[in-house]
Amino acid sequence: MALQIIVGAQWGDEGKGRIVDWFAADSDYVARYNGGDNAGHSVTVGPKLFKLHLIPSGIIHPKPVAVLGNGMVVNPKAFLDETDMLQKAGVEINPQRLRISYAAHLITPAHMALDKAQEVARGKGNIGTTGRGIGPAYTDKATRRGLRVGDLLAPDFLQHLSAQIDEANQQLSFLGASPIDNGAVVEEFQRCREAMLPYIADTSLELCNAISAGQRILAEGAQGTLLDIDHGTYPFVTSSSTVASGVFTGLGIGVTAAEGAQVTGVCKSFQTRVGSGPFPTEVFDDLALRLRGTGQNPWDEYGTTTGRARRVGWLDGVLLRYAVRVNGMTELVITKLDILSGFQTLQLCVGYHQNGKTIVDLSFGPSNLEGYEPVYQELPGWAEDVSAIRTWDDLPAAAKGYLDAIAHLAGVPVRLASVGPEREQMVENK
Repeated sequence: MALQIIVGAQWGDEGKGRIVDWFAADSDYVARYNGGDNAGHSVTVGPKLFKLHLIPSGIIHPKPVAVLGNGMVVNPKAFLDETDMLQKAGVEINPQRLRISYAAHLITPAHMALDKAQEVARGKGNIGTTGRGIGPAYTDKATRRGLRVGDLLAPDFLQHLSAQIDEANQQLSFLGASPIDNGAVVEEFQRCREAMLPYIADTSLELCNAISAGQRILAEGAQGTLLDIDHGTYPFVTSSSTVASGVFTGLGIGVTAAEGAQVTGVCKSFQTRVGSGPFPTEVFDDLALRLRGTGQNPWDEYGTTTGRARRVGWLDGVLLRYAVRVNGMTELVITKLDILSGFQTLQLCVGYHQNGKTIVDLSFGPSNLEGYEPVYQELPGWAEDVSAIRTWDDLPAAAKGYLDAIAHLAGVPVRLASVGPEREQMVENK
């Protein structure tokens, strides 16, 4: 298997970072193919918690080369802050271990300012962006006026950057927002530019050569299926392709690499989302607090990037089955199984009621979920603390029954389940 794709099966925040970490030890490359620093992947290794937003989380292992693909949008300051954090934590960071595609697009302060101003202008109709400039950067890419990482190599890059800031200031004035200090931005980018130049590479060529040589590529998606620009709960989505097929355009590898590929979908044992949009199985009050946590632990349900409390609910099997279909998932990993310990019964959404009819599949996608009432299958819970369990057979019978129900509903096997935030707190269904 030359290619394994890790993709979120929900609205992001499924725990993909630690699953990438699990598989990365045996990979030659770990490669991000979409998004920017609006994504947050957390990996706990012993006493250390790594919160990564741009750099593939697999870089924590010594073997793989980490790649930021052309499908990404990269904030230079965020990139350099992250490399600095990793180096201080003892992770080897150098141009031999870390590459950025010359065709990835740059996020500038203009994009961040416009993102925030546009969200304010939407008022009650806001879509809950992170304010990191992702949407405006992808807008510039689509309208063919963006600045790419490879442009940092051009002698006149700073002039082009200054012109972008001037144009953004005109838009900000129209939106009633404060202008950006052009000179300060240019000065900061001059420093960032010099530090980033050694990392720029033709990553498409390198990855294609690696696949031809039989090396193993672990492709790391950001966000989740339900945030995909085409296949998500539009318009409450991100601006990039988050599904498995995005790996081919986002890394610049041909579809023939898909032969024998494995698509691993990561899904929490319950449902969460951050920001606005429909959520059929959402719960509130004490039950929500029980699933979310209080925020006292770093793995409680608060956004890695935004810090916002996540909305929570029971696992939605209709949306999971949809995610399996549009990604071509071959297996599932269920995270946070330990959070469900102590529930007497569990609810699993197996369909929706609407207008007197029961719906088990989404015929027009998930963009309009208002008015759907979840149909639940009640399953027995378990009282045991599963955090110390390391083998599948040692899981409580009810926990295995719950995982079996998920696999049956999704139509693909559950390969792994996490029982805690630490790297080794994983059980494998062999």
